[in-house]
Amino acid sequence: MFNNRSIKGFSLVSFVLASILALSACGSDIESEAKYPSGLERTTTGEDIYGERESIFGDDGLNIFGEKKETDGSSGIGVNSFLWRASLDTVSFMPLSSADPFGGVILTDWYTPPENQSERFKVNVFILGRQLRSDGIRVRVFRQTFSGGTWRDSDVSGDMGTQLEDTILTRARQLRVAQIGESE
Repeated sequence: MFNNRSIKGFSLVSFVLASILALSACGSDIESEAKYPSGLERTTTGEDIYGERESIFGDDGLNIFGEKKETDGSSGIGVNSFLWRASLDTVSFMPLSSADPFGGVILTDWYTPPENQSERFKVNVFILGRQLRSDGIRVRVFRQTFSGGTWRDSDVSGDMGTQLEDTILTRARQLRVAQIGESE
């Protein structure tokens, strides 16, 4: 009935017809340029149709388990905001070399106290978490003295870093209490 030659011819014809059908689906009356919203289109009420819309879940999103968000002072930055602001307040008299609110690192440049021009200090502050806790901060203090025409590393009194940590924690608690008083 069918020989091998007629099957090959039928396959070729069906391939050509399928190709023509596929190409005809790509009509020539379709615009070749895509249109994107310009932001100027408005609804009949004058509202921006491409603006930010309200969520049906509210400002805080979907709350499945009924838990309320606690304000632990960690808004928008990677570490506790009270510790961050208190640290900046505490070392504000020193020139800043670097401040990273997401990593919780504040590095100061060398500071020479006006009363003693032959010594200088540098402070590194590390905020370790998002909670306001006493173990959430570490302060490293470096000291150099000027002798023989060069700056040389010197020992720092053992409790200087701890004193700075306590000062920062006290200031952070003050900031938190002030915020709680404002929200009530």
